[in-house]
Amino acid sequence: MSYSNFKKILQIKENFGITIFEKNLFENIKSVVLSEWLKTTLSYSSLMRSKNEKTKSESIVQPILIELIKRNKNFITIFSGNNLDVDIEKGLNGECDFIITKDTGQYDLESPIFQIVEAKEDDMKHGVSQCAAQMYAASLFNKINNIDNIDCIYGCVTTADNWLFMKLLDKKLFIDKKKYYLSEVENILGVFQTIIDSFKIILPIKK
Repeated sequence: MSYSNFKKILQIKENFGITIFEKNLFENIKSVVLSEWLKTTLSYSSLMRSKNEKTKSESIVQPILIELIKRNKNFITIFSGNNLDVDIEKGLNGECDFIITKDTGQYDLESPIFQIVEAKEDDMKHGVSQCAAQMYAASLFNKINNIDNIDCIYGCVTTADNWLFMKLLDKKLFIDKKKYYLSEVENILGVFQTIIDSFKIILPIKK
């Protein structure tokens, strides 16, 4: 069993004792002005004939995440396709699409704060369950490694066109009632930036 085997949110509740809520997670989000680089890059994505998962990942999701790194140099870094193996017996293992971590200057995975799952075949429900399992694994990873100042983990499930954010705190999983769409990418970046700014209050910035 691995993260991809979590297909229903009920599995997260039953396997890990996590309570699930729906609520509006973000109020008064400030939109982010896109750089000219991101505007151009996303405009090129519309020229791609193929719209499969790989194409959408490379032409839409990755550029948005790179924009975040550019805006938050020396604070975050992003791992893509890395394994997060925490508890194989419980299925908390396997490859993750993207993991945003605190930038420690190391090449190994440290201090995960955000899990991002690309919904396969646009199956958002499966993506939510998979992302929730990864978020829980990230929280355990931080505890195992004595990273005590990270008390919550955020997550996002995306089809590239639709974006749904989540938050895990003390075995309480909050799923945002609001979905964001690529047509409002300024607000998607605004949500990401709001979350990253919340961690800047508690985590030191690498010099």
